[in-house]
Order: sequence, then structure tokens, then C-alpha cells
Amino acid sequence: MASYDLVVIGTGPGGYVCAVRAAQLGMKVAVVEKNATLGGTCLNVGCMPSKALLHASEMFEEAGHSFAKMGVSVSSPKLDLPAMMNFKQQGIDGNVKGVEFLMKKNKIDVLKGAGKILGTGKVEVSADGKSQVIETKSIVIATGSDIARLKGIEIDETRIVSSTGALSLDKVPGKLLIVGAGVIGLELGSVWHRLGAEVVVVEFLDRILPGMDGEIAKQFQRILEKQGFTFKLGAKVTGVDTSGKTLKATVEPAAGGAAETLEADVVLVCIGRVPYTDGLGLKEAGVALDNRGRVQIDPHFATSVKGVYAIGDVVAGPMLAHKAEDEGVAVAEIIAGQAGHVNYDVIPGVVYTTPEVSSVGKTEEELKQAGVAYTVGKFPFTANGRSKVNQTTDGFVKILADAKTDRVLGVHIIGREAGEMIHEACVLMEFGGSAEDLARTCHAHPTRSEAIKEAALAVGKRAIHM
Repeated sequence: MASYDLVVIGTGPGGYVCAVRAAQLGMKVAVVEKNATLGGTCLNVGCMPSKALLHASEMFEEAGHSFAKMGVSVSSPKLDLPAMMNFKQQGIDGNVKGVEFLMKKNKIDVLKGAGKILGTGKVEVSADGKSQVIETKSIVIATGSDIARLKGIEIDETRIVSSTGALSLDKVPGKLLIVGAGVIGLELGSVWHRLGAEVVVVEFLDRILPGMDGEIAKQFQRILEKQGFTFKLGAKVTGVDTSGKTLKATVEPAAGGAAETLEADVVLVCIGRVPYTDGLGLKEAGVALDNRGRVQIDPHFATSVKGVYAIGDVVAGPMLAHKAEDEGVAVAEIIAGQAGHVNYDVIPGVVYTTPEVSSVGKTEEELKQAGVAYTVGKFPFTANGRSKVNQTTDGFVKILADAKTDRVLGVHIIGREAGEMIHEACVLMEFGGSAEDLARTCHAHPTRSEAIKEAALAVGKRAIHM
């Protein structure tokens, strides 16, 4: 019977990072993966392939609509969708091979098959009708999440698709109906809209991007509508008739009322994700779950079974790859006797559309609800020199600081490259920095990041360029 210090079930960003850190700390480590390739949802059918298509579709749209005004004359671009999908696949393959390399470099054994926890210190790995039991001092559950399904609507990944199917459509749909106005739906909607689809988004709530700062979400909705998106908020899809050549979706007001029928070539169901625990044997092993099916853990990522830990999408918290990675590092260090820690107040979120939306820390709504007195500094990209000369002035930066201490509590950005700009705010907040600290930090000119400095100045009502 093979024996290890640590066995990690799942090789998504949380799992493989956990395994690498544990190996760095001197542990003998194995990972268990049921799929043909390593990397989990993120590398294979999630974050990475969607970013490839977002980039490629943005270049397609730029060539068709923006080059001429910059004095670059090109013939009208033609879409070669199979070639674009190949571009996406090359990115997937490169990242998957990168994880395989990391396993070899760190002498981590890769066990192919489905993992099942038999209790403290034992994991069964099954593949092709055969199984083996391995012994281990510690187990980390890093099995991630699965798509959430809509009752009464069957996903076939051809006409009614999840995010997985939406990444591999064989032609651009004439009409794309998206159920859910969260991050994934808006990103994939952007891809297919740029390539020629008419996009309608149906959202149960009365706003897009639930959980993000309300002011940012409103401006983002206006920008997407200007781009050509149609939103039906406060509405729900109750059924999809698949009998005809086109799909017919029944849409009703969330509060009740008369239904309407919307036709579509493809319906994309993007209503969130749920923890993936199928086949892990958690109930039999005594691993406790919460009322949402997530693995319950203590502050040190330990489950109710000794020696069994859990991280990432399968536990509470934002379902983000970088959150899972940080938890993977923390739990490996805790198992090694160190003081692993994750600061959940400083986990950025990004929507990779054009423009991008990024956020870290508290929203205005959260501060109001908590009764925290705060000050606001805002600066628009219309007043930023770099954005003006590039004619990419949509959006603004918003900084929320404690009214008494000036400590930065939240930063929210909508604009080009917002996903890259958010990190100076993350570093500042990690060290408990103030808006004054940010305002007095010299920023290179001309850059979009100057808008962050100006927003920090605006907290003290002393922005220079506005």
C-alpha cells in the first residue's frame, strides 16, 4: 500500500498549488485527478479558455470598429471560428502542461482516478474498474465546483448550454439568451456579442453583478447596453421549448405576472456554481456538510474528520481560483506546523469584459449595512490623460475609506485594465494603508493607474485633475 504525508483530491488551482507548497515544505505528496488532464475547471473549461476567447473576440471587434479611427486601414475582418477555437485550445494545452511540469519538478505523484475518502488516513482511487487504497497522514479535499442547474431546463451542451458548452460552440448563434447576469454570463455574452450574436440577459434580481458595488454595476449595465446587450431584470426563465428550429424560452416577472416568450438559437444557463462532492464518500466517512452542501471547516481548514481538510470552491467563501490558491498554500503550511493564513478581507474580484470591472474589500452597501462611517473618493477615466489619448474613457475609480482613520476599506474600478490596476489597492489594504498613503505615492505619467491616485486624493477632496 502506497503511503504519503499528504494526498490532495483535485488538481484545480487550489489542489495543485496546495500540493506544490506541501512538497516545498518537505512532504511526500500525491494528487488524485479523475479527469484526463490536470488543472480542474479553471484551466480546462473555465477561467483560462474564457480569457483566450475574450482576448481573441476583442481583437476581432477592435479590427472591425476601432482601427480606422486610429489611422490603421484594414479590410473588414472575417471570423474563422475553428481557428479561434484552436487558439483557445493552445492556451489550455500550454497551461495543463505547465501543471504537469510542476508535478514532476516537485516530485508529486499523480494518481489518475476518482478519489474516495475511507476515513482518517485512507483514500481509495478508482479508475477503469480497478481501485487501490493509499495511506496518508493528511487529506485535502480540493474538488471544486460544478455548474448550478435550473429546474426543468435540461442542459445538452449543444443548444441549451452551460459555461462549458458556451466555450465550444461550433457557430455564432444569431440570438443568445443568457440566464443570469453574473460574471460568467456577462463575460461569455461579451465573447459571442463581439462575434455577431444578439445577446439578451435575463436576471432574477433587479440588478446585474450581484455582490458588486451598486454604483459600479449600474454604470457597467449602461456601458453593456450601449454595446448592444439587452437586459431583462427582475425576471426568471421558467421553461425552454426545444421542439422547434429555434428555442422558445418562457420568461416571467420574478414578482409574478404575465409571461412572455423569447426566441433564441442558444440558451446559456449561468446561475452560479455548486460545491462538487459527488463520490467522495463524505457522508460515510463522517465529513460534515453545511446546509448549502459545502464542506464544513474550522479556521484552520480542518473538517469534522481528523486529518481531513478542505479548500476552494467546496468550502464557504467566494468561488475564485486565487482564493483557492491562497487557501491551498495556507493549509499546506498549517499541516507542516506553520501559521498559514488567508485574509478574506483582501480578495480581489475581476470581470474580464471590455471595459473590465474589478473590486476588493467592502462595497458602499456593505459599509452602510454595517453602520461604518466612510468617505468616498471618485475619479473618472474621462479626466485621465492616458485614457483620453487612447479614447478609452469609460468608467471610474472609487475608493472607500474609514471616516475616522482614513484606512482604505474598499476599492472599485470600472475601466480598461481594471483587473491589473486593482492590485496596488490589494497591497495597500494588506498593510492597512490609508487613502493618504495612496495619494502621496508617486504614480508614473501617463498611466491609467494615475486615476487610482486621483481617487485617493478625492477622498480628501483634493483631486488635481478634476
